[in-house]
Amino acid sequence: MQTDQSRATITLADGAGHTFDSGGFDREDRMGRPYSMDLRERVMAAIEGGMSTRQATARFSIGIATAGAWSRLKRATGSVAPPKQGKPKGSVLDVHADFIASLIDETPDITLDEIAARLKTDRAVTVVRTAVWKHLDRREMTHKKRAPMRASSSARM
Repeated sequence: MQTDQSRATITLADGAGHTFDSGGFDREDRMGRPYSMDLRERVMAAIEGGMSTRQATARFSIGIATAGAWSRLKRATGSVAPPKQGKPKGSVLDVHADFIASLIDETPDITLDEIAARLKTDRAVTVVRTAVWKHLDRREMTHKKRAPMRASSSARM
């Protein structure tokens, strides 16, 4: 796919290129956003003022499930403020960074699976080897266990 400011071209499997106007929006501009606090408060005021949920949703052009979710949120928290969007930063392994570093210092040739197993037995943290690898990669602690070797002659064609 090629893009410029407001046009994008997608080439399909048959080789045909199709160009469309993206409206100048970046990916972040197309991401979903929560409804404004103003709208949330006006919908809740209408419902609390005696309007039925269905009438309020028709009046403000929102979904019935959305208004119901806002009502439950208001009852539970006293507010209709949207929760923070996105995945929280960090990893479950961040608090165990010193423990993982000590494992590597003790046994320099320890495997990712062995680190995951030690985390489970010693720290009661269950993770897969990919999580351990990502944790080490973010800290630039990855290493090869042995030096690169010349390819074997039997493997050549």
